[in-house]
Amino acid sequence: MKKVLKIVGIVAAIAAVAAAIYFLVQKIKAKTAPQGGYDEDNYVSCSCLDEDFVSETVAE
Repeated sequence: MKKVLKIVGIVAAIAAVAAAIYFLVQKIKAKTAPQGGYDEDNYVSCSCLDEDFVSETVAE
């Protein structure tokens, strides 16, 4: 019985260490991730909203 409890304790300790590492990595990723909002490098213009927009598709 002691052997089983020892194995369960080891598995629980490994799980606790894995959870701690996971939460630490998540915290570091949250700090280094760019915040939302306007990103000038990824801006794409939508000219279809312009008043003088001419569609390039051909209607049949």
